[in-house]
Amino acid sequence: MMSQTEVTKTFPHPENGVCNGDNGASALFEANQSKIFKREPRNRIFVNRSLHLQKIKFYGFDMDYTLAVYKSPAYESMGFDLLKERLVSIGYPAALREFDYDATFPVRGLWFDKVYGNLLKVDSYGNILVCIHGFRFLKRMEIAELYPNKFMQLDDSRLYVLNTLFNLPETYMLACIIDYFTAKKEYKSKKEGIDCGDIFMSYKSIFQDVRAAVDWAHLNGDLKSETVKNLEKYVHRDERLPVLLDRLRTHGAKTVLITNSDYEYTNKIMNFLLDFPAQNHEKKDWTSYWDCVVVDARKPLFFEEGTSLRKVDRKTGASQLGHHKGPLQPGEVYSGGSCDVISKLLGARGKDVLYVGDHIYGDILKSKKIRGWRTFLIIPELMQEVRVWTEKVDLFKQVNQLEAALSDSYKFLDSSTVEAPDITKIKHSLRDIAYKLDMSYGLLGSLFRSGSRQTFFAAQVTRYADIYAASFLNLLYYPFCYMFKAPAMLMPHEATVDHNAPHEVPADEPAPPVVRFNSEVDITEEDQPSPKRRKQEDGKDHVPHLRAVKPHKDIIPHDDEFDSDDSEENANKLDDTVSADSVR
Repeated sequence: MMSQTEVTKTFPHPENGVCNGDNGASALFEANQSKIFKREPRNRIFVNRSLHLQKIKFYGFDMDYTLAVYKSPAYESMGFDLLKERLVSIGYPAALREFDYDATFPVRGLWFDKVYGNLLKVDSYGNILVCIHGFRFLKRMEIAELYPNKFMQLDDSRLYVLNTLFNLPETYMLACIIDYFTAKKEYKSKKEGIDCGDIFMSYKSIFQDVRAAVDWAHLNGDLKSETVKNLEKYVHRDERLPVLLDRLRTHGAKTVLITNSDYEYTNKIMNFLLDFPAQNHEKKDWTSYWDCVVVDARKPLFFEEGTSLRKVDRKTGASQLGHHKGPLQPGEVYSGGSCDVISKLLGARGKDVLYVGDHIYGDILKSKKIRGWRTFLIIPELMQEVRVWTEKVDLFKQVNQLEAALSDSYKFLDSSTVEAPDITKIKHSLRDIAYKLDMSYGLLGSLFRSGSRQTFFAAQVTRYADIYAASFLNLLYYPFCYMFKAPAMLMPHEATVDHNAPHEVPADEPAPPVVRFNSEVDITEEDQPSPKRRKQEDGKDHVPHLRAVKPHKDIIPHDDEFDSDDSEENANKLDDTVSADSVR
């Protein structure tokens, strides 16, 4: 077993003066890509919105599938087996036991339609990309018959979003049950359910049974007990974890654990994860790595009104009576509470908190929208996505070649063209390559896209996660003063038009109407004298300002992390500047 000192020696020293985010720029600036340093993909953190680690004073962590990464597919298979037994025990056919978990089938981010019993893979707007009934993939015409325009509006009363890694066994179980009832001759498949004699099972009731069985397995079943009995089998353990937590605190940050799991389970998992010798070769209690530990947090309720904050008796696991008023004591564990209460006790303000979690809704969306915390989403599947992206480079090159051929087909055509070019072969080739790429990820394709279209899951990642990575341990490869710089968000007219493209209008063409003018001249006080001065000159009242002046460079919102609020001193300077400009 390696000590923390020995583990530290295995990490490369952070590069000096690195300020650019690892996403790089768009394809528009490919010529400059060689100048931007990039870490190995497996060690990289990807950026949606710029984030300066130097501003982060508090690091909050979820536990399940964040700190404690469960081994796939062993963990999902165990959960699937427990789910089968529970469903059989409440009356479902014993034949369900013949199903084994198939890790190639489910993918996160699917919607389950409780009316028609379909699993839907949709894009960021709700357009249906793939539709599966049981194990049968519906054709485009079949999809159009059920869903006009192949579109669905997200409606919680009808649709359930299977967004978490805990949902994977549930996703596959829904497909197994619906396929079983649809294919068996003694059952008659209806549009909204299954008929069997005098019994009708709606797809909604099947979903409710599966959902209840999942909750039972988590709360009352053997999921947690089986996990702690076989920790080596089901939970990844990495000796870099205590190194990272120690480094965060050494650099002045506070570490906070916020988990929905109960104390007994959390205690066993964290003991397992942090059971490594410290630098002095003495074993440390796992709570010593944390400034605050909260169990039974009940996220996302934790980010809203929350519950009473209670101290946990670590000997019995019971929560003490009353509401804990503070202060937070080292080595103690607390139950419940709310984001407001914990923030006040820690002295956290909001944007100085980086919360690390795997659950888009429970961890990332709520902490972002309600509390303004910066967010770091953990996506364990990311390395598989990147692997396909790099290994299947020949397929991606073929796509580019075919798109170039498609463009050439229209190269010399304009509105006078009568006969359309035959692009049938190109379309078929593009479809074949898109299919090969999809199957490289699994039966339901990529987590983030289908062909050229991003999935609903990808849109949520982009919207709510400031940064994301396959593992939070990738923080080890960055200095804590690092500036994660987001790539430019380019529109098609920016991403596809080269900077060197001609833009002058030919002399024989009418000039386009100009609706905006660019002034390179700074407006001075002489150009816009104050109303007081003008009144002194002619004795009349005048409008306060004749025209707008060029804004201060710190006012235009180019990037939050380059704002002048890096310090109170800069903020005061900006206020003074703005006030002075307002007086003129």
